[in-house]
Amino acid sequence: MRIASFLLLVLLILTGCQGDDDGNNRNPFLFDANFSIQLSSIESLDLDIPANPIYTPLGGIRGVFVINTGSGLLAWEASDPNRVPNDCSTMVIADGIFAQSQCDDANRYNLFTGQADGQTLEFTMLPYRVTENGGIITVSN
Repeated sequence: MRIASFLLLVLLILTGCQGDDDGNNRNPFLFDANFSIQLSSIESLDLDIPANPIYTPLGGIRGVFVINTGSGLLAWEASDPNRVPNDCSTMVIADGIFAQSQCDDANRYNLFTGQADGQTLEFTMLPYRVTENGGIITVSN
């Protein structure tokens, strides 16, 4: 009887655990914007230089930042992930490799990592997929 009780307890514990924590880390401020954009050759010209980000308003929630890291391209949502999207939450490129909110708190994020710069904030920047094929750069989610 003790073994059966122990096995039942272990079974309940194992089935009660979830394998992921997506529900806990879901950013409530940013919704899933279904999009796919191709950057023109003029827009992507600046991406030939590593650490030279560009902004395009054509995709995402408030636009998209794309940066050449030197080892590949990364794309990020341009809306501050720690604010409800509004007029001031669209970030701008600041000091080359940073994106900064235009709101009073001026949240700032590193475009190489998507993490807050010198601040402790709950959410990191929302990443997007980037593919490059035959010189055509496509950003999508």
